[in-house]
Amino acid sequence: MADSSLVMKLREMTGAGILDAKKALDETGGDLEKAVELLRKKGAIKAAKKGERETAEGVVHAYVHANGKVGAMLELLCETDFVARNAQFQELAHDLAMHIAATNPLYIRPEDVSPEVLAKEREIWAAEFAGGEKPAAVVEKILEGKVQKYYSETCLLKQAFVKDEDITIEELLQQAVAKLGENIQVKRFVRFALGE
Repeated sequence: MADSSLVMKLREMTGAGILDAKKALDETGGDLEKAVELLRKKGAIKAAKKGERETAEGVVHAYVHANGKVGAMLELLCETDFVARNAQFQELAHDLAMHIAATNPLYIRPEDVSPEVLAKEREIWAAEFAGGEKPAAVVEKILEGKVQKYYSETCLLKQAFVKDEDITIEELLQQAVAKLGENIQVKRFVRFALGE
């Protein structure tokens, strides 16, 4: 049976409920790191299940950097007005808008990248290896790696979160879904920079 101070520490780290935290610690024999990992996996599963539910509420949030030269506006959706007014949801919207202002993503998710754009990028990358001595299978693996890197640079959900580079925006949203218990989706965003 997990001791209460460990349960509270796990709750602070993950935002999990008391019973979930206690159960995770019991299942992992009191190992805090393994319990965090277990809760993250369960959170990802919950998030995937909730991902199909309709999002008809939410907020439009604007962020302008302190220098007044760059800003972003974001439409973040959830299922209920109750969650839309929740402080954690509002903070998430703020963090996402700030992230967008800082990183300038072009798309929300990889599926949003048009096949034409991706084909053109692949063509440019493939030209680097034209006439080279690398086997076609190796070149294809390298190109696939470049595609994934392109997604991580240009797609919001695949970017490393500016406030915690150990997680992606997609993982940040999954954590929010697990904490708030609702489907949360980025609907659209726009970034403004002075002179651009």
